[in-house]
Amino acid sequence: MIHARNPSLGGSWSVKKIAILPTVMTLGNGVCGFSAIVAASKIDGGSLTEHYFWVSACLVLAAMLFDVLDGFLARLSRTASEFGGQLDSLCDVVSFGVAPAYLILRLGREWDTLLMRNTVSVVAALYLVCVILRLARFNIENAPDPASHRRFKGLPSPAGAGCIVSLAVLRSQSPDNWAGLDPDILKGVVKVWATVGALVVALLMVSRVAYPHLTRGVLRGRRPFSYLLRIVLVVFVLALAQELSVLLIFWGYALVFAMRHLLGQLRSPSRSLSPPMPPAPLDAPPPS
Repeated sequence: MIHARNPSLGGSWSVKKIAILPTVMTLGNGVCGFSAIVAASKIDGGSLTEHYFWVSACLVLAAMLFDVLDGFLARLSRTASEFGGQLDSLCDVVSFGVAPAYLILRLGREWDTLLMRNTVSVVAALYLVCVILRLARFNIENAPDPASHRRFKGLPSPAGAGCIVSLAVLRSQSPDNWAGLDPDILKGVVKVWATVGALVVALLMVSRVAYPHLTRGVLRGRRPFSYLLRIVLVVFVLALAQELSVLLIFWGYALVFAMRHLLGQLRSPSRSLSPPMPPAPLDAPPPS
């Protein structure tokens, strides 16, 4: 049970029932996000740096699992409500906003110059702001029923967090897992892309780029046999990629649909460039 303010009673408090299982899953999302922040705070450049990168990344991924489960249980029990939507967004701010922003700071802590460290701090703060704006816009423009979410306007915040987490997973690997590549070079690439990529993800989240819901827009419904073969091929490639699979999934999702949107904008004629129609004279006869 939860006490909720009832406007019809002049602001007094009334008791309403809530769905227990979806709410517990949503709170599990928030707890995992908080735990990921705690784990990331222990990254100090010592011998356990890779371990805490891995633990923090896994906790954010666990928060994504809880986020999926609460929506699934809400649809299954038909208990979607405005309270559940608001609670979900509050937990998402922690798990997919604050935790990834803190990981951005940890990934960029190895910069030598003060300018770059300040740049990383600004990008991390901008990322958090964009997540908050993205979730606020989502709450205003979408119904509380999860079944109505077919496509997203802007990159979803869990996918944006996944992009950052994939870099933490890559950073957590020991030199023996780099397949013969120079670990110092790869660490430098992760350090640079953690700043540039986080800026790109932040802007995509507040953009109007259309992103499909994976389980509803990609995996549901009847498809041609060739579509199934493509899915199997993608799964096979991800299995071969191993440590890179998380990076390929999230960055592929973020960038492929952004590039498709950009190409669509370039191919479509711009209405703004078309000359305006001259105004009709006042004494002109009405069109027949």
